[in-house]
Amino acid sequence: MRRFQETYPGGAPSIRLRRVLVREGLWVIEALYERGGGQVFDVAMILELKDGRIWRDRRYYAEPFEAPEWRARWVERAEF
Repeated sequence: MRRFQETYPGGAPSIRLRRVLVREGLWVIEALYERGGGQVFDVAMILELKDGRIWRDRRYYAEPFEAPEWRARWVERAEF
C-alpha cells in the first residue's frame, strides 16, 4: 500500500491524529489528512468493533473552512 501511495502526486499522504475516543466496541478518531499537492482534509472516522476486529467503519472527509461571520464569535482556534 505504501508503494502505491508514494506514486501519488506530491508523495505519500500523511495522517496526523488529533484525538481518539475509545469506548466498548467503538473508536472515534479525529485527524488531519494531507495529500500531495497541498490538499488538506479534516477527517472523522467511526470504527465499530466486534470480537476485537473492525466490524463497520465510516470515514468523513471535509476541506477546512473559516466559520461564517454569524458564528465566528463562538469559534476558538485549536492547533494540534
